Amino acid sequence: MFYTCGPNEAMVVSGFCRSPPLMIAGGRVFVIPCIQQIQRISLNTLTLNVKSDKVYTRHGVPISVTGIAQMKIQGQNKQMLAAACQMFMGKSEPEIAHIALETLEGHQRAIIAHLTVEEIYKDRKKFSEQVFRVASSDLVNMGISVVSYTLKDVHDDQDYLHSLGKARTAQVQKDARIGEARNKRDAVIREAHAMQAKISAQYKNEIDMAKAQRDYELKKAAYDMEVNTKKAESEMAYQLQVAKTKQRIEEEKMQVQVVERTQQITLQEQEITRREKELEAKVKKPAEAERYRLEKLAEAVRLKLIMEAEAEAESIKIKGEAEAFAVEAKGRAEAEQMAKKAEAFQQYRDGAMVDMLLEKLPLMAEEISKPLCAANKITMVSSGAGEVGAAKLSGEVLDIMTRLPDAVEKLTGVNISQVSSRTG
Repeated sequence: MFYTCGPNEAMVVSGFCRSPPLMIAGGRVFVIPCIQQIQRISLNTLTLNVKSDKVYTRHGVPISVTGIAQMKIQGQNKQMLAAACQMFMGKSEPEIAHIALETLEGHQRAIIAHLTVEEIYKDRKKFSEQVFRVASSDLVNMGISVVSYTLKDVHDDQDYLHSLGKARTAQVQKDARIGEARNKRDAVIREAHAMQAKISAQYKNEIDMAKAQRDYELKKAAYDMEVNTKKAESEMAYQLQVAKTKQRIEEEKMQVQVVERTQQITLQEQEITRREKELEAKVKKPAEAERYRLEKLAEAVRLKLIMEAEAEAESIKIKGEAEAFAVEAKGRAEAEQMAKKAEAFQQYRDGAMVDMLLEKLPLMAEEISKPLCAANKITMVSSGAGEVGAAKLSGEVLDIMTRLPDAVEKLTGVNISQVSSRTG
């Protein structure tokens, strides 16, 4: 079955399968009845009133000391808890407290025996630290930790502490009287110094007052002069300001007039602008529209002429190309004809030349007759001797016959004289 305990208690389970025993501080554990056993030990803090009556100190003076100690079994340290279980298992809290109290009182007596009354009485903190340190080393072995130790009371039955108090009281009273006398002396000295300082301060104050009065008079005179100067300057400045104000008023009047004049000029300029716009709307715009219309008409005419010229040029170009092609074809045909004639001339030679000559004779006759055709009339005059006229006519005919070979050669390219000599 399950067993539980709070944080101020520890459980120890022993028996079957529990070797060594199981120790649990604040928790729960399962225990098998009949074959396992559970025991509890308290972990509460114990407050001990440690009294040591009539313990002789190092100088043999018996005193009684009372201290307050706080201690408990340490459950978080397993070794200390095991030691506490071995020593205190089955014991109640009063029994545990009694054992710890006897141990702590013994250490307290031992420490008192090694100290004097004055050391214990005057330095209680040192005594408490020694008891705490010595007792803790022994109680730890029992599983108990000392939480705190404080010296509560120290007294004796022989009035030793009272005598120490009397001596201290007498010393304090002596020191008080000496201090009082010193304070009175210091008070008289300080009073004299204060009186001296008071008189010095009074004289210094009077001197300072005289200096202040002098400075006041000088500064007052300087201030009066400055005030009078300022007044004069103020009056002059007032007059100057009045003049400036009048001048500014005049300037503002002039500015007003300038502004009015400027506004008039602006109105006139606006009227001029309006009239210019009106004139432009009534005259200039229609004229520009007419001019634009004429320009567009002229541009259309120009474009028409350009297009017609381009068309004509294209027509001329095409016509010229056609004529050139015709000329080229004609030249090609004539060249072929001339080539064939050349072949015929090469083959027939003289016969061909005669044939060509006969073919060109009509042209030759035409060339020869051109001068005669150019004459409007021919008048033959006889002087009575018919020979002269006949001779003259014969000369002209002879001249024509003389130019005949040249004309034939010019037309046909054939030298008649060479042909005649070959045909003979």
